[in-house]
Amino acid sequence: MLTQLEVNKTSTNTGVKIFAFKGELDETNVDTTFPNIIGDIGDFAHSRTLFDFKELTYLNSKSIGYIADIAQRTEDGNGKFALCSLSNEVHDTLELVGITSIVEVFDAQDAAVTELSK
Repeated sequence: MLTQLEVNKTSTNTGVKIFAFKGELDETNVDTTFPNIIGDIGDFAHSRTLFDFKELTYLNSKSIGYIADIAQRTEDGNGKFALCSLSNEVHDTLELVGITSIVEVFDAQDAAVTELSK
């Protein structure tokens, strides 16, 4: 049985692609979710991508691997990637594995979009 997860994609007029997650990222949905997101990002050259985790309640280790991969591919393409609106649980998990030291994390979407738009 698939765990409930919604990912809503929007873009700003400055070209920032925002992926807003709602639900849980786990073994039942991670391998279908992230390849679609990577396809939506497309060419990572100069891409500007924001993951809004405001309504994400859980993420597994495989999803953390995908996040690290997207961060690396974005850096290699001279783009910008950030996370915002992390719950305490999600923040603690990402901090524990070191993601917060390699990916910029913002408290609010507005601040993240402003920084990614520069």
